[in-house]
Amino acid sequence: MKRTALWAMGAAALAAAPAHAQPEWTSSDPVLRAIWEEGTQRSQLEPMAQRLLDSIGPRLTASPGMEAAQDWVVRTYGTWGITARNERYGTWRGWNRGYTHVDLLTPRVRTLESQMLAWSPGTTAPVEAGVVILPDAADSAAFRAWLPSVRGKFVMISFSPPTCRPDENWQRWAVAADFERFRQQRTADAQAWTQRIARTGYTTRDLPVALEQAGALGVLTNLWSQGWGVDKIFNARTLRVPTVDLSCEDYGLVYRLAANGDNPALRIDARAEFTGEERPVSNTIAEVRGARKPNEYIMLSAHFDSWDGASGATDNGTGTVVMMEAMRILRQVYPRPNRTLLVGHWSGEEQGLNGSRAFSEDHPEVVRGLHALFNQDNGTGRIRNISMQGFTGAAPVFRRWLAAMPPFVTDSVNVDDPGTPSGGGSDNASFVCHGAPGFGLGSLSWDYGTYTWHTNRDTYDKISWDDVRRNALMVAMLVYLADQEPELLPRARRTEFPVNPQTNQPGSWPACTPATRSAAQSTR
Repeated sequence: MKRTALWAMGAAALAAAPAHAQPEWTSSDPVLRAIWEEGTQRSQLEPMAQRLLDSIGPRLTASPGMEAAQDWVVRTYGTWGITARNERYGTWRGWNRGYTHVDLLTPRVRTLESQMLAWSPGTTAPVEAGVVILPDAADSAAFRAWLPSVRGKFVMISFSPPTCRPDENWQRWAVAADFERFRQQRTADAQAWTQRIARTGYTTRDLPVALEQAGALGVLTNLWSQGWGVDKIFNARTLRVPTVDLSCEDYGLVYRLAANGDNPALRIDARAEFTGEERPVSNTIAEVRGARKPNEYIMLSAHFDSWDGASGATDNGTGTVVMMEAMRILRQVYPRPNRTLLVGHWSGEEQGLNGSRAFSEDHPEVVRGLHALFNQDNGTGRIRNISMQGFTGAAPVFRRWLAAMPPFVTDSVNVDDPGTPSGGGSDNASFVCHGAPGFGLGSLSWDYGTYTWHTNRDTYDKISWDDVRRNALMVAMLVYLADQEPELLPRARRTEFPVNPQTNQPGSWPACTPATRSAAQSTR
């Protein structure tokens, strides 16, 4: 289907978005009342997310999916009368995922649940081969002596979990002493596997390259996420042969077959296309110019890129549509803000906050004039914690803002005062390191770390829409209330920090890390 037709379908879906019943609330402030009404009666969150997550899909940095999604965001803002642009900040390795199909051929036939890792080479045709397990070599010399035996084979290099049941399931049903004994043995086995890799003389980064150079036809991995049916899907290290994640269950099956002399053979058909060693990458920036104080800025912030094991729904599709919906609401009910409103839909966050770091470097005027930045990046849950990031004068202002909002939105929100400045983790850190007030809006878990963060199950159906609607209302109201402040937020910082348990030294304000602006730079 052509993109124009896809866009028309998306626009029709947005126009037909359903209203959702919410508690009644009123305020003496007509703009807050209008935000509430627009956000509760005419929300566009679900149709936006469906178009982004289902129709377009995941947004791996420098992939065609990312580029298509960025173009969609720019067009969507345009329909609301908001100027938006894709602003280049560097280059990255272009890659387009195709399909992954893996079959067990012997000793029995079974189609395996599998997925290539990001930036993995594919196959040009189906490849059939036997499977070997990384050996428990005595030392690097013994491993080098074994290495030629991988020629023409698929090599398993990950620890095989002894169970794919989550611990909570064992705790519920097993005899406590049995589970504790099992848990201790599993920990010892995992540590032994780590030592097995270390004795090869390679790291987990360069071992796959050594295997493919020795003639291996592919690398098999598993990174179980400790929940039912979930694996983490990150990036491959191989340069010529595929690296494929098998599900916890199927990795265990193939591992046991190989370990017990059943000589398993697989067929792998995995397609991928590299689209350029250094393809241009951009942030998507939306802007509404301030009427009275155009050189002061309020920013809405959410990284736009994702890993591509699923759809990037809660990491960070939810943060993306929250910021878009907040801007849509504000454009409807508060079209002429005092200060300039910016939205940063960042690229390259998953590779190290590269897009937001580049923006903060390229736009010192924004950093200098930043009144407040609101960043959301940790899942579908309603906002529950807002750290003041070490800015000692911010908490009273935030508490006043939150008091003006409906309890339905702010219920049990904790203001962490003064909090600790973020040194990484998400994009507000790219501004905090400059001493600019960038605040992370921390969400309730919904088992984010286990089930959706960087996993093969981060899909549209995992979204809690009532929570996301609350978040969009909160962000829109925070932006409006921040814009009513006569002065910029104070930038006074805490000077005393807790002791870092790793270094046993007092913490300090984080230094800024330069943006990595190319794939080549990232490998140096």
